[in-house]
Amino acid sequence: MTEVRFLPPALKYIKKIKDKRLKKLYQNAIDKICEDHTIGQMKHGDLDGIYGYDIYYNRTNYELSYKVEYQENKIIVIIMAGTRENFYEELKRYMN
Repeated sequence: MTEVRFLPPALKYIKKIKDKRLKKLYQNAIDKICEDHTIGQMKHGDLDGIYGYDIYYNRTNYELSYKVEYQENKIIVIIMAGTRENFYEELKRYMN
């Protein structure tokens, strides 16, 4: 069984979403990631080991970043969620 954990930036953003369709798209993305964590794009350089998953909705590009940890079972750690604008710069700042 795959466990999902949310870090504070992702939890805060997802809780603030008022649009039910967008919230459902994020939930569907998380479900897909739990089924196959390689569905996202592996990042390189400063963000090595982190995956990015794109969500397109209402002509806007949203991002979901996550990493995979293994303990007793597989754990998906959702790091950050938000719009594409300045997303990876904010993610780099958060990771440092």
